[in-house]
Amino acid sequence: MNKAKGKLLLLEDVKNLGRKGDLVVAKRGFVRNFLIPTEKAVVADKRTLRWQERLQEERAAQAEKDKEASLALSKKLETERFCIEVKIDIRGYLFGSVSSQDVVKLLSEKDFVDLERRQVLLVKSIKKIGVYTIGLTLKENVGATMTLQVGTTKQIEDVQEKERLDAEEEKAAAESPEDAGEELDSKEVLEKKAEEEIDERTKS
Repeated sequence: MNKAKGKLLLLEDVKNLGRKGDLVVAKRGFVRNFLIPTEKAVVADKRTLRWQERLQEERAAQAEKDKEASLALSKKLETERFCIEVKIDIRGYLFGSVSSQDVVKLLSEKDFVDLERRQVLLVKSIKKIGVYTIGLTLKENVGATMTLQVGTTKQIEDVQEKERLDAEEEKAAAESPEDAGEELDSKEVLEKKAEEEIDERTKS
């Protein structure tokens, strides 16, 4: 029995259908109007099946690269705070809401990553100001999280100013031990010099 009968060999990844090198079945209209004309698939037969192993090897190599890139992006996302400015009522509720599509748009505009809505793990739309941790699914199913602040322009500016001041304090704290050491050295030198002067006077 020919296992490839009536099937297609994918030449590229096709969303909701399969990966490069997979044997798949699709609706006739989709095959005729999209897959074949765009050269994303070919009819599986003895000739084209010879390509399958090579296609799968290429796909596996690409998967490794995608996974490495996703892991690096995941770490980068953890260090960032993203903001969406909104208008609110007196109770702090938004006029409207922030949806997974808004998150997709934000990440794309910031040149971080292009995602689809299903890759943003937001159970329900955000309707109140606050800071939210949102889960993401990157390529090769690598999980990631992002911190999103939803607030008014002033609230976001206040938080950014606080973060700037905190960063300056941390920098100053990191530099202070060295400065303290220098001050201590100077004090010791002066004390030693004073002792030497006293000794000289005593001898004379």
